[in-house]
Amino acid sequence: MKRLPDWRSRLAAYIAVSFDRPLRPGRFDCALFAAGAIEAMTGEDPAADWRGSYSTIEGGISALRAAGHADHVSFAAALFDEVPVAHARLGDLAVVPEGDRAGLGIVQGARVYVLHISGGLGTVPLIAAERAFRV
Repeated sequence: MKRLPDWRSRLAAYIAVSFDRPLRPGRFDCALFAAGAIEAMTGEDPAADWRGSYSTIEGGISALRAAGHADHVSFAAALFDEVPVAHARLGDLAVVPEGDRAGLGIVQGARVYVLHISGGLGTVPLIAAERAFRV
């Protein structure tokens, strides 16, 4: 996937409309939030096949497993090159711990936009990320 020439403004617009969206597995969860950001930047939705096809986080992971991926993080790893977290750039994916799971977020400089399990879009420090992938 290649970023579009106007990817920065497209990503900013996507983040802006995402703040008020509630967590809804299969509609808007951390993986679909990240996939939506990727679509905003590249015009390609890596999660198109899964949107609306599950209604629980466990259901989403089961769907990914049926497609040969352990979870949403391994799916991201299959699509994008991993980079050291310290080298992550604006718009890259970050893997951030969220309770006993890992969430996908979007790097915004020294912070990462994440969709919290408790609901709501927020940020965490980039140094909290465990892994990063170049978009």
